[in-house]
Amino acid sequence: MLRKISARRFDRPVKFLKVGNPPNSFNKTNNPFHLEMQINMSVTVTEKAAKEVQRFITEGDYAEGACLRISVAGGGCSGFNYGLNIANDYDETKDNHTHQHGVMVVVDKKSDLFLDGTTVDYYEGIEQRGFQFHNPNAKKTCGCGNSFST
Repeated sequence: MLRKISARRFDRPVKFLKVGNPPNSFNKTNNPFHLEMQINMSVTVTEKAAKEVQRFITEGDYAEGACLRISVAGGGCSGFNYGLNIANDYDETKDNHTHQHGVMVVVDKKSDLFLDGTTVDYYEGIEQRGFQFHNPNAKKTCGCGNSFST
């Protein structure tokens, strides 16, 4: 018997933890043949950006275990705005999370669709300073770099 397995994305590396053919009485909690997958997060935070987030958390009044929340919201001059926030928690059912360079990075699953392959970097130059998003899915971006369209 073939069972169709669907995942949100197979264009990223997938780690298979257990594989097998499920019996007719398939029960996820006690079935040794249950298939579980771990999908890597779509957003990468550079080491320089992570250090700046750590500095911001340390200097701010945030609880221990605070994390960087990256999101996408409708608006801006190109259609979508990037969002960066410091959050104290996340919802395991609604968010993807990973540790990168000592920082917990959280992306809600809806925003994850728009951010696949995105790199968040921190730039410090004479003309500007701040976080930059390098999103391969963006077809058009705003001059300020905080807005994009797909």
